[in-house]
Amino acid sequence: MSIRARLAVLVAVVVVLAGVATAAVVHASGRAARRDDQQAGGPVIRPGRVVLTAAAGAGTTAPASGAASATAGERLVFRSTAWGPHRDELVSVPAADPAGPRTASGVRCLRFHAAGGTGICLRRVPGVVGESYRAVVLGADLRERRDYPLGGIPTRARVSPSGRMAAWTVFVSGDSYAGTAFSTRTSILDTRTWRLDDTLEDYRIVRDGRTYRSPDANYWGVTFADDTHFYATLATGGQTYLVRGDVAARTVTTLRANVECPSLSPDGTRLAFKKRVASLPVDAPWRLTVLDLRTMRETALAEQRNVDDQALWLDARTLAYALPGDYGSDLWAVPADGGGSPRRLTTAALAPAVVG
Repeated sequence: MSIRARLAVLVAVVVVLAGVATAAVVHASGRAARRDDQQAGGPVIRPGRVVLTAAAGAGTTAPASGAASATAGERLVFRSTAWGPHRDELVSVPAADPAGPRTASGVRCLRFHAAGGTGICLRRVPGVVGESYRAVVLGADLRERRDYPLGGIPTRARVSPSGRMAAWTVFVSGDSYAGTAFSTRTSILDTRTWRLDDTLEDYRIVRDGRTYRSPDANYWGVTFADDTHFYATLATGGQTYLVRGDVAARTVTTLRANVECPSLSPDGTRLAFKKRVASLPVDAPWRLTVLDLRTMRETALAEQRNVDDQALWLDARTLAYALPGDYGSDLWAVPADGGGSPRRLTTAALAPAVVG
């Protein structure tokens, strides 16, 4: 064998050994990172199958320590924000054990909600020039049914109890509700007919019994009462309002000032929302509040921290919401009657939905 051939073989061997060494280091580092993460209380995530309808089950199971009451078979599905290969994937846990091991779906969403076997996933789409966003309608098995381009950064998503109607909100400009220099667009989709109302700004506004028009109208935070009626936030003239909307009539009617990101209770009698409090800092102005729709009486909840989220009713007595955490955000819960105290449901989690 010539000297040149021997050198070529030697170089090849060195390259192979270097590759093996690198792979070993990466593998060891990954194992150490996962071990450190678990030792630090990070969530355990495993691959599996996630569906938006629970398997058949009967009866009621006692809740795990610190968990809300849950029916057997119910699961909590949410976006995992834990670092690792499953970051930003939808994962599920038993609703009675929200801090338990997670089943990963392989489906990535920035914002998510589901009901009645339908899911809405607001997703980032990487591109050669820059990223874009799409709203993806998911079936009960998380398979994509249809998708729609989004004109901004995803921020809110909701599905009606039957699963027929879906709504989403994006920031067209800006990325926070705390200031005034932002613009939103809210859309409503009928997943039976595939009719899309691209923006609620096309709806007629009724305020104090009269038609109201203003070029600065912004909407966000839809929550559905049924397949025709919904509640949402309208911002105009420097003020926010709770509005009740009618999809068939294409109208919204103002009900009350200073209501943002409403969330309707399972029995349709109360709305949880974030209320802006004048005495709080301008960049952290909200307190979680519940409004009784029959008496219009407000109840301030025990959570004293700033909640910039659209809360979710875990059941008739308990609300879940996101707060900043070590992995980006954690899910917390608090009683809806103003009593009790907040408790952390699970770490590294965002945009939950109860399915089952």
